[in-house]
Amino acid sequence: FAGEELPMKNFDVRERLDREFLVNSYYHSNTLLSIKMAYRHFPAIEKILAEEGLPDDLKYLAVAESSLLNAGSHAGAEGVWQFLEGTGKEYGLEINDEVDERYHLEKSTRAACQMFRKLHERFGSWTLSATAYNMGASRLAQTIEQQRSNSFFDLNLSSETNRYLFRIVAIKEILSRPADFGFYLERSQLYPPLEKYKTVEVNGPVDNWGDFAKEHGTTYRLLKVYNPWLHSHKLTNKEKKTYEVRVAK
Repeated sequence: FAGEELPMKNFDVRERLDREFLVNSYYHSNTLLSIKMAYRHFPAIEKILAEEGLPDDLKYLAVAESSLLNAGSHAGAEGVWQFLEGTGKEYGLEINDEVDERYHLEKSTRAACQMFRKLHERFGSWTLSATAYNMGASRLAQTIEQQRSNSFFDLNLSSETNRYLFRIVAIKEILSRPADFGFYLERSQLYPPLEKYKTVEVNGPVDNWGDFAKEHGTTYRLLKVYNPWLHSHKLTNKEKKTYEVRVAK
Protein backbone atom coordinates (compact mmCIF):
# COMPACT_ATOMS: atom_id res chain seq x y z
CA PHE A 1 0.00 0.00 0.00
CA ALA A 2 1.52 3.34 -1.11
CA GLY A 3 4.86 1.58 -1.59
CA GLU A 4 4.79 -0.09 1.84
CA GLU A 5 4.75 -3.90 1.86
CA LEU A 6 2.30 -5.91 3.89
CA PRO A 7 4.01 -8.61 6.03
CA MET A 8 2.31 -11.50 4.23
CA LYS A 9 4.32 -14.16 6.10
CA ASN A 10 2.25 -13.24 9.14
CA PHE A 11 -0.78 -15.58 9.19
CA ASP A 12 -2.94 -12.96 10.90
CA VAL A 13 -2.20 -10.43 8.16
CA ARG A 14 -2.98 -13.02 5.46
CA GLU A 15 -6.31 -13.93 7.05
CA ARG A 16 -7.35 -10.32 7.61
CA LEU A 17 -6.62 -9.44 3.98
CA ASP A 18 -8.35 -12.60 2.74
CA ARG A 19 -11.50 -11.64 4.63
CA GLU A 20 -11.64 -8.28 2.86
CA PHE A 21 -11.16 -9.90 -0.54
CA LEU A 22 -14.08 -12.20 0.24
CA VAL A 23 -16.31 -9.43 1.56
CA ASN A 24 -15.59 -6.97 -1.24
CA SER A 25 -15.62 -9.55 -4.03
CA TYR A 26 -19.02 -10.87 -3.04
CA TYR A 27 -20.54 -7.56 -1.99
CA HIS A 28 -21.44 -7.46 -5.64
CA SER A 29 -23.72 -4.46 -6.17
CA ASN A 30 -21.63 -2.07 -4.07
CA THR A 31 -18.39 -3.13 -5.75
CA LEU A 32 -19.95 -2.72 -9.20
CA LEU A 33 -21.03 0.78 -8.25
CA SER A 34 -17.53 1.62 -6.99
CA ILE A 35 -16.00 0.47 -10.28
CA LYS A 36 -18.46 2.65 -12.22
CA MET A 37 -17.89 5.68 -9.97
CA ALA A 38 -14.10 5.28 -10.08
CA TYR A 39 -14.18 5.88 -13.82
CA ARG A 40 -15.90 9.22 -13.13
CA HIS A 41 -13.96 10.49 -10.13
CA PHE A 42 -10.49 8.92 -10.21
CA PRO A 43 -9.11 11.18 -12.98
CA ALA A 44 -9.68 14.32 -10.87
CA ILE A 45 -8.43 12.68 -7.67
CA GLU A 46 -5.34 11.21 -9.37
CA LYS A 47 -4.43 14.58 -10.86
CA ILE A 48 -4.57 16.30 -7.47
CA LEU A 49 -2.62 13.54 -5.67
CA ALA A 50 0.10 13.81 -8.33
CA GLU A 51 0.22 17.60 -8.03
CA GLU A 52 0.49 17.28 -4.24
CA GLY A 53 3.25 14.67 -4.52
CA LEU A 54 1.28 12.05 -2.60
CA PRO A 55 0.88 8.31 -3.32
CA ASP A 56 -1.72 7.46 -5.93
CA ASP A 57 -2.97 4.64 -3.69
CA LEU A 58 -4.58 7.18 -1.37
CA LYS A 59 -7.46 7.42 -3.84
CA TYR A 60 -8.63 4.03 -2.60
CA LEU A 61 -9.33 5.54 0.83
CA ALA A 62 -12.13 7.51 -0.79
CA VAL A 63 -13.64 4.27 -2.07
CA ALA A 64 -13.39 2.70 1.38
CA GLU A 65 -14.90 5.78 2.99
CA SER A 66 -17.83 6.47 0.67
CA SER A 67 -17.77 4.24 -2.42
CA LEU A 68 -17.03 7.57 -4.17
CA LEU A 69 -20.56 8.75 -3.43
CA ASN A 70 -21.51 12.00 -1.75
CA ALA A 71 -22.55 10.07 1.29
CA GLY A 72 -23.43 11.17 4.80
CA SER A 73 -22.89 9.11 7.95
CA HIS A 74 -24.76 8.98 11.25
CA ALA A 75 -21.65 10.52 12.85
CA GLY A 76 -21.90 13.61 10.64
CA ALA A 77 -19.13 12.75 8.18
CA GLU A 78 -19.99 13.97 4.68
CA GLY A 79 -18.82 13.78 1.08
CA VAL A 80 -16.50 11.50 -0.84
CA TRP A 81 -13.75 11.88 1.78
CA GLN A 82 -16.14 11.75 4.76
CA PHE A 83 -15.00 14.88 6.57
CA LEU A 84 -16.60 15.83 9.86
CA GLU A 85 -17.64 19.48 9.94
CA GLY A 86 -14.90 20.54 12.34
CA THR A 87 -12.18 18.71 10.45
CA GLY A 88 -13.38 20.08 7.12
CA LYS A 89 -13.24 23.64 8.42
CA GLU A 90 -9.80 22.99 9.93
CA TYR A 91 -8.55 22.19 6.44
CA GLY A 92 -10.13 25.20 4.80
CA LEU A 93 -13.48 23.94 3.56
CA GLU A 94 -16.50 26.24 3.69
CA ILE A 95 -19.38 24.51 5.47
CA ASN A 96 -22.69 26.20 6.23
CA ASP A 97 -26.38 25.91 5.40
CA GLU A 98 -25.88 27.08 1.81
CA VAL A 99 -22.42 25.83 0.84
CA ASP A 100 -20.78 22.57 1.89
CA GLU A 101 -17.42 22.07 0.22
CA ARG A 102 -17.10 18.56 1.63
CA TYR A 103 -19.21 17.80 -1.45
CA HIS A 104 -16.82 19.64 -3.80
CA LEU A 105 -14.63 16.86 -5.20
CA GLU A 106 -11.57 18.93 -6.04
CA LYS A 107 -11.60 21.13 -2.92
CA SER A 108 -12.28 18.23 -0.56
CA THR A 109 -9.51 16.21 -2.22
CA ARG A 110 -7.08 19.12 -1.67
CA ALA A 111 -8.17 19.20 1.98
CA ALA A 112 -7.66 15.44 2.28
CA CYS A 113 -4.15 15.87 0.85
CA GLN A 114 -3.33 18.42 3.53
CA MET A 115 -4.57 15.99 6.15
CA PHE A 116 -2.64 13.04 4.69
CA ARG A 117 0.57 15.06 4.63
CA LYS A 118 0.11 16.15 8.25
CA LEU A 119 -0.63 12.58 9.37
CA HIS A 120 2.40 11.21 7.53
CA GLU A 121 4.65 13.82 9.12
CA ARG A 122 3.36 12.74 12.51
CA PHE A 123 3.30 8.94 12.15
CA GLY A 124 5.95 8.29 9.50
CA SER A 125 4.14 5.70 7.39
CA TRP A 126 1.18 5.62 5.03
CA THR A 127 -0.31 2.58 6.74
CA LEU A 128 -0.49 4.48 10.03
CA SER A 129 -1.63 7.63 8.22
CA ALA A 130 -4.57 5.71 6.77
CA THR A 131 -5.29 4.28 10.22
CA ALA A 132 -5.28 7.75 11.76
CA TYR A 133 -7.59 8.99 9.00
CA ASN A 134 -10.07 6.34 10.10
CA MET A 135 -9.82 6.47 13.88
CA GLY A 136 -8.34 9.91 14.59
CA ALA A 137 -4.74 10.94 15.17
CA SER A 138 -5.01 11.44 18.93
CA ARG A 139 -6.60 8.04 19.51
CA LEU A 140 -4.00 6.34 17.36
CA ALA A 141 -1.13 8.07 19.17
CA GLN A 142 -2.62 6.97 22.50
CA THR A 143 -3.02 3.40 21.25
CA ILE A 144 0.58 3.27 20.01
CA GLU A 145 1.78 4.47 23.40
CA GLN A 146 -0.37 1.96 25.31
CA GLN A 147 0.48 -1.04 23.15
CA ARG A 148 4.17 -0.17 22.68
CA SER A 149 4.09 -0.72 18.92
CA ASN A 150 4.16 1.65 15.97
CA SER A 151 3.28 -0.96 13.31
CA PHE A 152 -0.32 -1.07 12.16
CA PHE A 153 -0.06 -4.84 11.75
CA ASP A 154 0.83 -5.36 15.42
CA LEU A 155 -1.79 -3.04 16.89
CA ASN A 156 -5.03 -4.37 18.36
CA LEU A 157 -7.65 -1.87 17.24
CA SER A 158 -11.41 -1.69 16.99
CA SER A 159 -13.07 -4.12 14.60
CA GLU A 160 -13.65 -1.38 12.00
CA THR A 161 -10.11 0.00 12.13
CA ASN A 162 -8.52 -3.46 12.23
CA ARG A 163 -10.20 -4.10 8.87
CA TYR A 164 -9.69 -0.66 7.35
CA LEU A 165 -6.28 -0.96 5.68
CA PHE A 166 -6.99 -4.48 4.45
CA ARG A 167 -10.24 -3.28 2.97
CA ILE A 168 -8.36 -0.54 1.11
CA VAL A 169 -5.82 -3.03 -0.27
CA ALA A 170 -8.60 -5.40 -1.34
CA ILE A 171 -10.42 -2.52 -3.05
CA LYS A 172 -7.20 -1.53 -4.83
CA GLU A 173 -6.70 -5.03 -6.21
CA ILE A 174 -10.33 -5.45 -7.27
CA LEU A 175 -10.58 -2.05 -8.96
CA SER A 176 -7.19 -2.47 -10.64
CA ARG A 177 -8.15 -5.78 -12.27
CA PRO A 178 -11.90 -6.30 -11.86
CA ALA A 179 -12.14 -9.14 -14.39
CA ASP A 180 -9.89 -11.30 -12.18
CA PHE A 181 -12.57 -11.06 -9.50
CA GLY A 182 -15.54 -11.72 -11.75
CA PHE A 183 -16.51 -8.15 -12.60
CA TYR A 184 -16.93 -7.68 -16.34
CA LEU A 185 -17.90 -4.20 -17.49
CA GLU A 186 -17.79 -2.59 -20.89
CA ARG A 187 -16.57 1.01 -21.02
CA SER A 188 -20.09 2.06 -22.03
CA GLN A 189 -21.34 0.76 -18.66
CA LEU A 190 -19.02 3.01 -16.66
CA TYR A 191 -20.02 6.48 -15.46
CA PRO A 192 -18.04 9.05 -17.49
CA PRO A 193 -16.44 12.12 -15.88
CA LEU A 194 -18.67 15.21 -15.84
CA GLU A 195 -16.52 17.17 -18.25
CA LYS A 196 -19.04 18.90 -20.52
CA TYR A 197 -19.63 22.14 -18.65
CA LYS A 198 -18.84 25.82 -18.66
CA THR A 199 -17.75 27.70 -15.55
CA VAL A 200 -19.73 30.73 -14.41
CA GLU A 201 -18.24 33.00 -11.75
CA VAL A 202 -20.73 34.08 -9.11
CA ASN A 203 -19.59 36.91 -6.82
CA GLY A 204 -22.86 38.08 -5.38
CA PRO A 205 -26.11 36.70 -3.99
CA VAL A 206 -28.32 34.29 -5.91
CA ASP A 207 -31.98 34.53 -4.91
CA ASN A 208 -32.95 31.26 -6.53
CA TRP A 209 -30.71 28.64 -8.14
CA GLY A 210 -33.66 27.49 -10.23
CA ASP A 211 -33.82 30.91 -11.90
CA PHE A 212 -30.03 30.88 -12.28
CA ALA A 213 -30.19 27.48 -13.97
CA LYS A 214 -32.92 28.60 -16.35
CA GLU A 215 -30.99 31.76 -17.26
CA HIS A 216 -27.95 29.65 -18.13
CA GLY A 217 -29.77 27.05 -20.20
CA THR A 218 -29.74 24.16 -17.75
CA THR A 219 -32.00 22.69 -15.05
CA TYR A 220 -31.96 22.92 -11.28
CA ARG A 221 -31.35 19.17 -11.12
CA LEU A 222 -28.31 19.29 -13.42
CA LEU A 223 -26.97 22.32 -11.59
CA LYS A 224 -26.98 20.29 -8.37
CA VAL A 225 -25.47 17.24 -10.10
CA TYR A 226 -22.53 19.32 -11.35
CA ASN A 227 -22.29 21.33 -8.10
CA PRO A 228 -23.28 19.03 -5.22
CA TRP A 229 -21.65 21.50 -2.80
CA LEU A 230 -24.59 23.90 -3.31
CA HIS A 231 -26.79 22.89 -0.40
CA SER A 232 -29.62 25.38 -0.62
CA HIS A 233 -31.98 26.83 -3.22
CA LYS A 234 -30.21 30.19 -2.81
CA LEU A 235 -26.88 31.85 -2.01
CA THR A 236 -26.76 34.80 0.38
CA ASN A 237 -23.05 35.60 -0.13
CA LYS A 238 -22.91 38.81 1.91
CA GLU A 239 -19.11 38.73 1.70
CA LYS A 240 -19.31 38.73 -2.13
CA LYS A 241 -16.97 35.78 -2.41
CA THR A 242 -16.33 34.40 -5.88
CA TYR A 243 -17.71 30.93 -6.50
CA GLU A 244 -17.06 28.92 -9.65
CA VAL A 245 -20.31 27.25 -10.65
CA ARG A 246 -20.33 24.55 -13.31
CA VAL A 247 -23.13 24.72 -15.86
CA ALA A 248 -23.75 21.67 -18.04
CA LYS A 249 -23.38 22.25 -21.76
